[in-house]
Amino acid sequence: MSDFTNNFWNLYIVVLTVLGVLGCAVLLYSQSKYKVAKHNGPVGTTGHVWDEDLTELNTPMPRWWMWMFYLTIVFGIAYLFLYPGLGSYAGKLGWNSAKEYKTELAKADSEYGPLFEKYRQQDLKAVAADPQAHAIGERLFLTYCAQCHGSDARGNKSFPNLTDKDWLHGGAPETIKQTIMNGRHGVMPAMGAALGSDKDIENVAHYVLSLSGSAASDPIKSVFGKSKFSACMACHGAGGVGNQAMGAPNLADKTWLYGGSAETIMETIRKGRDNTMPAFGDFLGESKVHVLSAYVWSLSNETK
Repeated sequence: MSDFTNNFWNLYIVVLTVLGVLGCAVLLYSQSKYKVAKHNGPVGTTGHVWDEDLTELNTPMPRWWMWMFYLTIVFGIAYLFLYPGLGSYAGKLGWNSAKEYKTELAKADSEYGPLFEKYRQQDLKAVAADPQAHAIGERLFLTYCAQCHGSDARGNKSFPNLTDKDWLHGGAPETIKQTIMNGRHGVMPAMGAALGSDKDIENVAHYVLSLSGSAASDPIKSVFGKSKFSACMACHGAGGVGNQAMGAPNLADKTWLYGGSAETIMETIRKGRDNTMPAFGDFLGESKVHVLSAYVWSLSNETK
């Protein structure tokens, strides 16, 4: 609620909340036994009849049920008095989720901090071989990394597979740690204008397919595309083997981040790609990143 830029939105939330609580109370009161009898007479029906004699009765709710709902309204009023819920009003107890989170985080750091610090002092490969550290790293991965890379770490379209040995920036343990700590931002510029016509783009796409020995590559189009591929060599190299220093992928293997069809490669050439791996250093801290990095490295390497 502190994000409100003026007092209007604060009052807006307060009014809606109060009206909602009062509206529930009025609705309950309107459905009491006294009100039903007063408005509908002694018959006790709604006036709706189906199949000639099937009548809908206007029976009020049981009193114990009515009082239970009244108690929920009283509980809601008490809650709004004690805790945040009415716009920017902080509540009588002064509780807030941010403070609660920081308290729990401080408690967890005091309890588990020494364990993470112990592993931080060790070589990443040694941490990867430790069963306890491996289990901790797996939990960290499932919590913070599985959303993009999958619970099995095999990735998805535009999210790299972490279980193979194909790395854009290198698969050394320290390189993986640097990636998790600082994040990565990979950009493939749109090259359509530099290559020429749509036919040129198609030829280059087939030449790229031929680099990995793909059966989908048209040999004639590949021949014409080879000369145009010179515009791509600055990043991907003469043989298309890539450049880890730049994060340029190897085009001569069979690993594709967005898909290996000619149509997908042509789309990449025309429009380019822009991918971001977020930085986790400030959020997790180096000690946790150290354990997580060891786990990620172990996914594609023997640890025994």
